[in-house]
Amino acid sequence: MTQSRRPMPPPLHIPKPGFGRRTPPAIFVPVFGLFGLGLGWRAAGSPFADVILGAATLLLLFALVAYLAKPLRRAASVVEDLRVLPGRAGLAAASLSLMLLAASLAPFAPRLATGIALFAFAVHVAVVVLLIRVLRSGPPEGRVVTPVFHLTFVGFIIGGVAANALGHHDLARWLVWAMLVPAGVIWGISARQLTSRIPPAPLRPLLAIHLAPASLFAIVANGAGMEAAAYSFMALAAAIAVALLVSVRWITEAGFSPLWGAFTFPSAAFATALLSVSGGQGAMGVLGLIALGLATPLVAVIAYRILKMWPGGTLAAKTNASEA
Repeated sequence: MTQSRRPMPPPLHIPKPGFGRRTPPAIFVPVFGLFGLGLGWRAAGSPFADVILGAATLLLLFALVAYLAKPLRRAASVVEDLRVLPGRAGLAAASLSLMLLAASLAPFAPRLATGIALFAFAVHVAVVVLLIRVLRSGPPEGRVVTPVFHLTFVGFIIGGVAANALGHHDLARWLVWAMLVPAGVIWGISARQLTSRIPPAPLRPLLAIHLAPASLFAIVANGAGMEAAAYSFMALAAAIAVALLVSVRWITEAGFSPLWGAFTFPSAAFATALLSVSGGQGAMGVLGLIALGLATPLVAVIAYRILKMWPGGTLAAKTNASEA
């Protein structure tokens, strides 16, 4: 009787040599959070803000160079990255980080900031167009609405932050009302999904993204002189923040993963909204400072842990990044 032979193991995948061949888009999410944190400290009037914004700018530029090395070798890698949730979030965060870079530079170099803002807006439009093509050509399960849709389809509201910083308040007001439509649709569908099925534990950190649009609407509306709207959006952001805090143990049940990057920008944006709407005064201003103080180590630690996984290829593997 002959003994059956064991099946051979699959061949070991050895990445091709070359800079940036498998740069994961997920690196942009913590950078996005660092920009939000820096603008939060700027709203608080701290000189510490420029240190954070300078560091975020250097990280963004290096990350852009590293990522662009991939599509320059094989353009289809961008489309492949958009087929997975971490890739969609990362590529949206890249263009949105450029918008926040424009807002950061506005007080010092308005012309440069305007050019960067327009470029970032065009890049984000391209990301949206590509994502729509991916959704239309992909399987039905890939078209399920997720909180990441906020980053892509509502992310243009961040252009309002740059617009206010550059003095274009009419544009900022238009963006508030225009982006409120897709945000409302995504919030509504997501709420219905939560009542019908429980999201798997590894994906629950993405729920934190729901806080970002409400906070941004408050920030942009306040900067554009829409005081009543700013307070209304602030109330909505506070309600979402309370719901997230109450559910934090359930949301983080699966333990740390690159998807924890979803906590970074929303937490910073919420603190900034509190400080912006209150002008740093009163009880809301105190809450804003407390929220910013709590967000600072949270964003820093998460950003460090995610970026630490980048050099060895762990982050690319865990986020299913494409390879050129």
